[in-house]
Amino acid sequence: MRDSPSAEISRSWLLVAATRPETFDSAASSRADQIILDIEDAVDPRLKQAARDDVVNWLNGGGQGWVRINDRASDFWSDDVDALVGLPGLQGVMLAKTEEPAHVTETFDRLRGAKPVIALVESALGIEDAAHIARARGAYRLAFGSGDYRRDTGASADDMAMAYPRSRLVIASRVGNLPGPIDGPTVGTSHPVLREQGGIAVALGMTGKLCLDVDQLPIINEVISPTRSDVAWARDFLDDFEARGRIIRDGSDLPRLGRAQKIDKLARAFGVEPA
Repeated sequence: MRDSPSAEISRSWLLVAATRPETFDSAASSRADQIILDIEDAVDPRLKQAARDDVVNWLNGGGQGWVRINDRASDFWSDDVDALVGLPGLQGVMLAKTEEPAHVTETFDRLRGAKPVIALVESALGIEDAAHIARARGAYRLAFGSGDYRRDTGASADDMAMAYPRSRLVIASRVGNLPGPIDGPTVGTSHPVLREQGGIAVALGMTGKLCLDVDQLPIINEVISPTRSDVAWARDFLDDFEARGRIIRDGSDLPRLGRAQKIDKLARAFGVEPA
């Protein structure tokens, strides 16, 4: 797998069906910041064991990635976590249908506290308890299971309807001192739609997005990265700040400094050069 940004700031998270092990290598060499081998929704219950075995073999054989495991209440959760313990290529797990902090902590503990857990929140109950989930021991980031959330609540995919759960996850992440949450996927590869949906997620404070297709990756990475003009402003501000001896002139300097430092950090991680 090529060098990727830290999972803490990763933008594109490519879901890869565990029933297609022949695609694992190509996914790992794609433009995805992170890949997630999916042994939950993408796998028929009758094929769970075979898919899990293929994931284990790949992670034991030099592959590296995350794994979306079945939810804590399912009959598959225990076998999922036991199979993943100690695998050299496992980066962490995404826990499906997280609805309470204990789901995260029990998963983290069963993995011997060695791998981070991304809590995938997919229901009204999960959204309601998101702040507690974000503060659970072992929680690394939150992610939004937007499709299952809509099925659970009857909400539409309209941007206004989705703004509330997205914002709740953003606020919960801040309360839990976690990185910004990962947005749910956009169906299709239309560039204008991907740009629009990615831009909305960024405007709300989300810092990553689940992806369903490699063709989505370049657009999502671009939309979630700082713009070249933002990087130019940040570098100019930081240069000026150093030139004046790091003196704070007024109350607006500290928030501007924080924004400039964040933009500069992300630009260096993502290879974005100033305009």
